[in-house]
Amino acid sequence: MKPEIFLEYLDGFKKAYPEKFASENEIFRHIRRGDHIFVASGCGEPQYLVQALIRYVESNPKAFFDAEIIHIYSLGLAPYAGAKYKANFRHNSFFVGNSTRDSINAGMADYTPISLSQLPALLASGAVRIDVALIQTSMPDEHHYLSLGVSVDVVKAATEKAKIVIAQINPNMPRIHGDGFIHIKDVDFIIPYDEPLLEVSKTQASDVIKTIGKNVA
Repeated sequence: MKPEIFLEYLDGFKKAYPEKFASENEIFRHIRRGDHIFVASGCGEPQYLVQALIRYVESNPKAFFDAEIIHIYSLGLAPYAGAKYKANFRHNSFFVGNSTRDSINAGMADYTPISLSQLPALLASGAVRIDVALIQTSMPDEHHYLSLGVSVDVVKAATEKAKIVIAQINPNMPRIHGDGFIHIKDVDFIIPYDEPLLEVSKTQASDVIKTIGKNVA
């Protein structure tokens, strides 16, 4: 979708919900010290929101400390897991990806092993606390519903428990049928940004990986 068409389509929604289309500084000002921040995972990871969050911390280094970033699996960059932001963030991953593995091995981030199917219930019960959810969605439809697109997994459960839901509306996110919709009224803030979705790249398994696979099988 051409940028001008993307922005023109959202004009009506901006007029209907002006408070949701605030500036990035205003949006991230609502995150408090010690908040638990859920970041949607896999191919649905809101890359721009992560970058915007880091920019906010760099320009406001004392804005919040000891916030926990909760991630299922990251395909994108995870600067919050590095030493530079250790005073601001503590990363907790339920599945280990390339961008977080070194930090976890170095003790700068946490790994919580768990079955993916158990997570929605833990979020719903409050056992895993969520204060802020950063998600990525499709364009809103005529009924003002946003689709969570290619990465529903536990995102729906996270949005239902989060006190603040921040959505990156991306025209590249497809609208998927099923129980993966969220109404725009249930989103607190919206940041429109057009960028390619993350993709899982196909790599050749090493001999070590093949040996591990045989042992597991």
